Order: sequence, then C-alpha cells, then structure tokens
Amino acid sequence: MSTVLKYEDVRISQQEVDVLEEVNLELADGEFVYLVGKVGAGKSTFLKTIYGEVPIADGRAKVLDFDLSRLKQREIPRLRRKLGIVFQDFRLLTDRSAHDNLEFVLRATGWKGKREMEHRIDEVLTLVGMQHKGYKLPNELSGGEQQRVVIARAVLNHPQIILADEPTGNLDAETGMQIAALLHRICEEQGTLVIMSTHNKQLMQAYPGKVLGIENHRLEFRV
Repeated sequence: MSTVLKYEDVRISQQEVDVLEEVNLELADGEFVYLVGKVGAGKSTFLKTIYGEVPIADGRAKVLDFDLSRLKQREIPRLRRKLGIVFQDFRLLTDRSAHDNLEFVLRATGWKGKREMEHRIDEVLTLVGMQHKGYKLPNELSGGEQQRVVIARAVLNHPQIILADEPTGNLDAETGMQIAALLHRICEEQGTLVIMSTHNKQLMQAYPGKVLGIENHRLEFRV
C-alpha cells in the first residue's frame, strides 16, 4: 500500500471562517474510509479541498503528486482527471443517454479513438451492472440506476481516489446498500482509495471501513 493523500497541520476556511483546524491525515490506496459528522460540520468542504475546489488556508497537503498548498488553477483539471467524484444529486446530462454521458467525459478528458472509448464504456457499464441500459436517458432510470451510471462515470479514467459525497442520500435503504457494496467492490478489486461521507450507520455496519469523524472543527479517526 502506498500513501495517496497526506495532510499535515492543515487549516481549512471558507469565507474567512475556519471550518477545520489541525487536520493530520494519511491515507493509502485500497482503503475504504467513511466520513461522518453533523450537517454543516465540514464534510463536503473537506472533500472539496481534495479536488481543488476549496483551497487549504494553512499547512501542507498532498494528493497523489499534487501539492495542494501550491496548487495552481491550471493544474486543477489534471488533478481531477485522477479522481473519481460521486455526488448525491447525480449531475448527469439529462438530454443524453447513459452511454453518451460517459462518452462526453471521455472526450472531455482527452480520449480520441472511437473503438477505445466504446470498449471503456462497455467495461464500466458492466462493472456497475448497467451494460444493458446504456441507451436510456437519466429520466428513464431509477435513482439507484442513475447513481450506478455516476459511479461508472467516476471510474472511467482509472482514478486512484474516489470521493463519494452522500452517494446514498437520495436512495431508499436497499438501493443504498447496493451502492455501498459496489463502491466496496471497486475499492477491493481495483485498489482505489474510497472516501465516502454518510449518515447511514446501518450501511457502515454492513460494509465496515475506517471511520473519520468531524466534530468541533477537528477531523479524527474513530475507533
């Protein structure tokens, strides 16, 4: 296992208000980490620092080969190509099929060959159990199916880290369990670091992982 994320004495602020202080954290590939805390505690803000949407205010932070404390605007697209991001609200292009949503991302991230793109789209749709539904528009899919397409989109470029921000928040309990199981499988089979924010304790018991808790502006592992 190798370290893919390291924060040392990091302070995170938004609108000049400290959200998190003295963040010290080291995570390796192949780990599954739950991020927990009350609404407004700073879970989403912490995840946003990893993909360069919120700058770190102080300290040192490294994600893969990127020094977040010196991250330049032009480097952010390259950083994000190495990450997979799964949102609670899906954010699929509503006028394009599942297949075309994936093709759009491949083209946007520099893929050129039609055959290679089709092969990769088939691979990721099969991985998430959606190989027979690529032709459907998002509004023709259930919430769970849409989230599977979102996960397929997240893994297109073989990311070393997947960030999942409340990925089961809009789903029923059974579908949420299926999504958690899928993320765990990707973590195990592909050696991807997965950081998943959640409030769902049942899900955490069914699919154990490390637990990072946020409380009183501190982020610490919970036993």
